[in-house]
Amino acid sequence: MEERSPDPVQEPKAYQRLLLSLVADDDPVEVQAATPAALRRLVEDAGDDLWIRPEPAEWSVLSGIAHIADAELVMAGRYRFVLAHDEPALIGYDQDLWVERLHGENDAPEPLLALFDALRSANLELWRRTPDESRARIGIHGERGPESYDLAFRMLAGHDRFHIGQAERALAQVRAGL
Repeated sequence: MEERSPDPVQEPKAYQRLLLSLVADDDPVEVQAATPAALRRLVEDAGDDLWIRPEPAEWSVLSGIAHIADAELVMAGRYRFVLAHDEPALIGYDQDLWVERLHGENDAPEPLLALFDALRSANLELWRRTPDESRARIGIHGERGPESYDLAFRMLAGHDRFHIGQAERALAQVRAGL
């Protein structure tokens, strides 16, 4: 069975702790900068198994990649709201609905990777040019409460690691015939 993260709505602080633990003392810029290549390796490694779900209720490798791209899109907006506005409201989103309703079972991976690459590049550049004092600016997340730009950025690095690992486990399950 697929390893699951704590439910971000029911257990928001546990979810936050999990993502931060996956980064620990690693540089979140380096973690995030490595993700585009990791996603491309996943696509290459998966080959024709890219679209196969290990179980009906679990994500395929491509679904996991779609979620990572969706998260980057959401975070691009959140970062900019936090930096431009004073304590903006940050709405949550249902990751399963986004994957289910915005992505097809047989989507090609390249458009997702291209979108992700462009967004990740822009978000890393935004981080690099943001002064430290601005990284402390906060938004009010609807599920987790106050979150600084710095915290959200570190959490996204952990999010990358979690979902890359999830996609790798899905591929291993598919290949093992589970």
